[in-house]
Amino acid sequence: MARDQLLQSRHGEAPARQALSKVPEVTVLFWVVKVLTTGMGETTSDFLVKTFNPFLVVPVAGLVLAAALAVQLTAKRYSAAIYWFAVVMVSVFGTMAADVLHVQLGVPYVVSTSFFAVVLVAIFLLWYRSEKTLSIHSITTRRRELFYWATVLTTFALGTATGDMTASTLKLGYFSSGVLFAVLIAIPTIAHWKLGLNAIFAFWFAYIVTRPLGASFADWMGVSHARGGLNWGTGWVSLVLAVLIAGFVGYLGVTRKDVATS
Repeated sequence: MARDQLLQSRHGEAPARQALSKVPEVTVLFWVVKVLTTGMGETTSDFLVKTFNPFLVVPVAGLVLAAALAVQLTAKRYSAAIYWFAVVMVSVFGTMAADVLHVQLGVPYVVSTSFFAVVLVAIFLLWYRSEKTLSIHSITTRRRELFYWATVLTTFALGTATGDMTASTLKLGYFSSGVLFAVLIAIPTIAHWKLGLNAIFAFWFAYIVTRPLGASFADWMGVSHARGGLNWGTGWVSLVLAVLIAGFVGYLGVTRKDVATS
């Protein structure tokens, strides 16, 4: 199986243990779907909180996320549909969590970005201290899976706050922010392939940056001309992204190209 992936584990785990993992192999399609979920989460969150009562929508999204994670954690093996639905809900709720701090509580984006960055570092430190590895290929126990999803949720919230900070606070706008993060995500990729940058560090750096990358371009497509966007509407952008995600996930579910083989 071709492995056009950013991360390769360097901890000597046997191939047999990869079959026990409930997370996908990191291929090109992994990054494609990941970016799509980040964009969908951003526009879906915006659409829901502006269409319905946010004091109702946010708790409901939290409950759906909890249910999605419960299904993922109790599943016996990796399922593309279960895994990516959980990621989509993390994206939606992570966006809401970051937006609540700014919109409802008035926390500046710089502060919320710093807060989520500190939380993320704390999770990484606890994870490494407990498991001695942060490799995505080591997610074979319940405790590591919990660390993994705590990290994923925090990266989405951090990415949301960071993207909003560059677009609004730094006044780069959504399109320019997207270009900025596209450049940033290329740095660890090239450094890993050409300079031997630690694969695990490169993976998590890229994983974090995909959030503001996808969200910035999705916002650019969805928001009004007055806000520097294409004015396609957050609802329509969310729908198109959802269809694309469903198509790719369905393909992965049938072909199992994201499942490790011995």
